[in-house]
Amino acid sequence: MTVELVEVGPRDGLQNEARTLPVQTRVRLVNRLLDLGVRRIETVSFVRPDRVPQMAGAEEVMAGLDATPRHGVSYIGLVLNRRGAERAVETSCHELNMVVPVTDEFARRNQGAPTAALVEQAAGAVEVARAAGRKVSVTLAVCFGCPFEGEVPVERVAQVIDQVSDLGIDELAIADTIGVGVPPQVLELGALVDERVPRLRFHFHNTRNTGYANAWAATTVRPDVVLDASIGGFGGCPFAPAATGNIATEDLAYLLRRAGVPMTGPAALDLGAAADVARWLSDELDSPVQGLLGKAGDFRGEPRG
Repeated sequence: MTVELVEVGPRDGLQNEARTLPVQTRVRLVNRLLDLGVRRIETVSFVRPDRVPQMAGAEEVMAGLDATPRHGVSYIGLVLNRRGAERAVETSCHELNMVVPVTDEFARRNQGAPTAALVEQAAGAVEVARAAGRKVSVTLAVCFGCPFEGEVPVERVAQVIDQVSDLGIDELAIADTIGVGVPPQVLELGALVDERVPRLRFHFHNTRNTGYANAWAATTVRPDVVLDASIGGFGGCPFAPAATGNIATEDLAYLLRRAGVPMTGPAALDLGAAADVARWLSDELDSPVQGLLGKAGDFRGEPRG
């Protein structure tokens, strides 16, 4: 078993915060995360700035990162439609990630169209990405529960997974957008993804304190599962009421390391340094750290004198 960590702090971690960070601070955040050893980062979002002002200046952020190039890293750009994909491939983003909510009401409120239309838009984004030689993934939002439609039938999630799996994507992410999921759902939904999708990824929020239990359950779904996490536990969805708090990168890394689960991207995270980055980001955002490791500190079993 190996778990790959994807850092989503620079995108999902910032998009729901009251304070909008300037481009240079966002570039510094990415560079500090790279210094920790993170190698896959959801860096920017190519969306309308009037809808999500925290994500304005995506091209400028990428240009700032290009000024200090790093080897062996992969920058992910989130897109919501073909136009967003066209913007993304004009930058140095290595991967494009398209979001498709599995419920029509959330899809309309979040992206202005029902799920079926967004699957078609995802197909267009895949086409743009492939033409530009980029990798592409799809995140299925509100798979575990919807703030507007309530419980989401497994059959509905299965239907959308089936449609998206036919698009020829590199990776599929199953998201608990509002943090209502529990481990049995993780196992049930993960089992719906077949060999058409090379990589399976999960995105959990810790809104109701089940995010880490869900992440642990996800490690049993596939031997090479991918997990999203956000430094400091920052994050949330501006279009989902009370959907706050990603699982924190440093807390998840502690869980996996303590359990003896090998990690890639980073292979070994300096948890003290990660907690320092979380505290720095907290100061920049004027928002408290949601993760707990920075409060308690790391533990390696050495007795204290």
